[in-house]
Amino acid sequence: MGTRLIVTHVFDYPTFLGTKILSEPFPQLEKDAFKTHRAKLVQFCEEHLGGNWENPNLQLEVVENKSAFKGIISAAEEWRAYLIVIGIKGDNALRKMIMGSTTKHLIEKAPCPILSIPLDASYMPIKTIVYATDFEEEDVYAIRKVAEMAEQFDAEIKVVHISTKKEYKGKIQMEWFKGMLHKKISYEKINFELLNSEDVFNTLRIYLGDCNADLIVMLEREKGGFLKKWFHRDLVKKMESYGRAPLLSFREGNHQLFYLSAVL
Repeated sequence: MGTRLIVTHVFDYPTFLGTKILSEPFPQLEKDAFKTHRAKLVQFCEEHLGGNWENPNLQLEVVENKSAFKGIISAAEEWRAYLIVIGIKGDNALRKMIMGSTTKHLIEKAPCPILSIPLDASYMPIKTIVYATDFEEEDVYAIRKVAEMAEQFDAEIKVVHISTKKEYKGKIQMEWFKGMLHKKISYEKINFELLNSEDVFNTLRIYLGDCNADLIVMLEREKGGFLKKWFHRDLVKKMESYGRAPLLSFREGNHQLFYLSAVL
């Protein structure tokens, strides 16, 4: 995709009974800590990327912070990242809990979109992207950014909405949304699906499997009614835990920043 990748590792100084051994570490000890963790990061890249990983578009960043979430945010702000990539689900219960919490915090607070990748995911060319929509104007801007990505892979975007019995104007809203999208987005490989169900999560989960989705995209809402806001947020979190395909989550306040020119 022609982007810069900043491989980031966040570490904290050793603690003893909940208290940092070095509240104000000596310069040499601090320097040694960074040197040690950078060496681990180099070893990690050599192990997973092979001997040719060193190039101008891939750089290493070691950050000291007691909070993984805050450390990642600080690196993203320093590099003015347009996308944060993070793995989800670890190899033990504690790691699952920590990484799950970090990912959820990033989805809610990060200054740029979050791409969450399941542990057992293997790289496949992106051919099918599913965008779950609520028929809101903010979705149009997010889909426009997704179209910029899809065009590079010649991928199909499936815009899907799941309508419940209470939402009796689903078909009318879909036609209105189509018209608004066509006015603002010229990408041709966009299709629309309107599904009817009272179980939004499971219906979406089954749909993703049926269409072999390579990427799921959702927008984290920041405004609207209380129930609607929290329902949608819960759905985003469920999809993050779904763990079958990567989830790209835009936050309503920062989706306009996504230009695919930098990746963390």
